[in-house]
Amino acid sequence: MLRRTLIALAVLFAAVVIVLPVAAILSRAFAEGVGAWWAAVSDPETLQAVWLTVLTALIVLPLNILFGLCAAWAIARFRFPGRRALLILIEIPFAVSPIVAGLCFLLVYGAYGPVGGALQPYGLQLMFNLTGIVMVSLFVTCPFVVREVLPVLQVTGEDEEKAALTLGANGWQIFRHVTLPNVTWALVYGAILATARAIGEFGAVSVVSGAIRGQTMTLPLQIELLYNDYNTTGAFAAATLLTALALLTLVLRGAITAIHPAHGARP
Repeated sequence: MLRRTLIALAVLFAAVVIVLPVAAILSRAFAEGVGAWWAAVSDPETLQAVWLTVLTALIVLPLNILFGLCAAWAIARFRFPGRRALLILIEIPFAVSPIVAGLCFLLVYGAYGPVGGALQPYGLQLMFNLTGIVMVSLFVTCPFVVREVLPVLQVTGEDEEKAALTLGANGWQIFRHVTLPNVTWALVYGAILATARAIGEFGAVSVVSGAIRGQTMTLPLQIELLYNDYNTTGAFAAATLLTALALLTLVLRGAITAIHPAHGARP
C-alpha cells in the first residue's frame, strides 16, 4: 500500500509539474493551426534568437569541457594551498542568483566598470553583445562538468596512472589512454547538463545582453519579449522550440543513464 501511494504521488507530481505545463505550451502554440505556428517560428527575430542561443551553447560547451577537466584533475590529483577554496569558488554559481551574477559582470565589465572602462578607449565592448552572453553563460555552467568528473577521478584513484607512468608513458599518453576513458561518461553527462543550462539561462543573460531586438535576444528572452508584446502564439511557438531542446537533453541524459546506469544513479 505504501509503495503504491508513493508511486501515485510521484506520478501526480510529475503530471502537475511537467506534463501539464508542456501540454499547455503545445496546446497554445498550435491553437491557431500549424500554419500560424510555422509563421511564428520562422519569424526572422525568432530565428536569430535560436541561432544566438545555439551559438552560445556551442561556444560554452568546449570551454566548459576544457575548464572542467583541468579543474577536476587539479583538485583530484594535487594537494595545494587553496584547494578547498577553489572548489568553493567553482560552486558559487549554484548559490548566487543568476540576476545578481549578471549585475556583477555588468558592474565589472561594463563601460563604467574597471575592466570595461579600461577597454573602452580601444573600442572593445564586452557587454551587450555575444561576448557578454558567453561570459555569464560560462559562469552559470562552469560547475557542472567539474562536479561530474571530480567524483569519478577520486573513486578511480591514481594506481592506473602511476602504472602507466612506470611503463614509460608521458603525460599526454596517460591522459588519453588512462584518464580520459575513465571519465568519458561523466564528462559527457556534465557537458549535457551544462549545455542545457546554457540554452535555458534567462536571468544573467537578460542583464548583460541589453535585450536588443534581433541582435542580443536569446530564445528565453525572445519568448518573454513576444509574450509582453501580447503575441501569444509567437511566444508559445518559440517556447515549443525551447521545450524541444530541453526534451532532447532529457533523451540524451536518459540514454547515458541506460548505457551507464552506475553513473546515472549518482545524484
